[in-house]
Amino acid sequence: MHIHILGICGTFMGSLALLARDLGHTVTGSDTNIYPPMSTQLQDAGVEIWEGYKAEHLNPAPDLVVVGNACKRGMEAVEYMLDQHLPYTSGPQFLYEQVLKDRHVLAVAGTHGKTTTTTMLSWILQHAGIDTGFLIGGVPLVATEDERLQRAFAHSSHLGEQYFVIEADEYDSAFFDKRSKFVHYRPTTAILNNLEYDHADIFAHLDAIQTQFHHMIRMIPSSGQIIMPSDTDSLEQTLAKGVWTPVLRTAIDADADWQATLMKADGSVFGVRFGDESGEVHWGMSGLHNVNNGLVAIAAAHHIGVSVEAACAALSAFGGIKRRMELIGDVGDILVFDDFAHHPTAITTTLDGAKKRLADRRIWAIIEPRSNTMKLGSHRDSLAPSASLADQVIWYEPKGLTWGLVDAIGDAKNQLVLDSIDGIISHIQAHAQAGDAIIIMSNGDFEGIHAKIVDALA
Repeated sequence: MHIHILGICGTFMGSLALLARDLGHTVTGSDTNIYPPMSTQLQDAGVEIWEGYKAEHLNPAPDLVVVGNACKRGMEAVEYMLDQHLPYTSGPQFLYEQVLKDRHVLAVAGTHGKTTTTTMLSWILQHAGIDTGFLIGGVPLVATEDERLQRAFAHSSHLGEQYFVIEADEYDSAFFDKRSKFVHYRPTTAILNNLEYDHADIFAHLDAIQTQFHHMIRMIPSSGQIIMPSDTDSLEQTLAKGVWTPVLRTAIDADADWQATLMKADGSVFGVRFGDESGEVHWGMSGLHNVNNGLVAIAAAHHIGVSVEAACAALSAFGGIKRRMELIGDVGDILVFDDFAHHPTAITTTLDGAKKRLADRRIWAIIEPRSNTMKLGSHRDSLAPSASLADQVIWYEPKGLTWGLVDAIGDAKNQLVLDSIDGIISHIQAHAQAGDAIIIMSNGDFEGIHAKIVDALA
């Protein structure tokens, strides 16, 4: 079957394209935002990609069009698809029908940490010898000499066999299906990692997101398992609407069903205990958020039979994923990191981990408020406090921002707003020093600033 994917370079749709190819389908796609790492991953896999959403991309007609949620009425390809009565579906529906419906699904939901936790859980299961399938909204960083693991994590998705780990996004499915993606997945094991207000372009308030979370909870069988942190009021409120599945709670340095104990303040070493089982994780990750991500991943793996000891050993060999505190340059002892943080909570947790991991360095944060929620100004009052742990902060104000970033940042100490990439680079050239660490935060390509800063420092 020939499948054409509209919006193929999104992290979800790109990973889906690779699964469709592995199922034996001919896959093509189109998008307006074609940039690495997803574009490179697809091209390396032999998937043909075209720029733009043009009717000609659907002629000759594919057997099925899979429509990404970035596509809207009025786009040339969408109007042509509807006028010609071409068969179409959403990405989540395609995934359920083609892959998930006969599997034990382990879903990872939450406002933050979905990609990281999904990768951790997939890694644990693969490391334990279980050929689980997975779909990750990012590209794994594989640091292993095990050829089987290298093959499994060569891309951001893997077909696998009995089990499937899915990054369960609460964003809507398509212009014709406004349900959250994860409502389609029908998991047996579910991680509810956290829940905050986000996606202001489609959700009016937190309660609307909680309703979608509860739609998924309604479909988890009583033989399944829900795993969640013990201190999240918004999740407890969601469960109060009704829950029919056993719930296990996690905590760091506190009493809970699953407990993590910090053995180093930066989270690079921690112990894990569940009942009579225990283990230790010694890894290259840092920050309390990653300890929590690792703990819930261990708990989910345990639900399908992986021991605590084996799971801890797996995480101790975990390499991480791209764009999560990924070191992309070391120029004259100035470290440059790329990070996907784009929500105030994620900015804070990333900087907290960085301050503990890089305690002897001055931390720079360069932040692009690019997400739809950020662009709408829903978190404007939280921006300056979220970056307060950094020693120096540069906020990028892109053209077309409808609210005043300068006013939002105000007179926050050591925080600066600049409206050009060249201006940011010039400021870094003038003020960065040996021993500094620069963390670039955005959920997009940030106009190529990452490479430009490394080149400018060199």
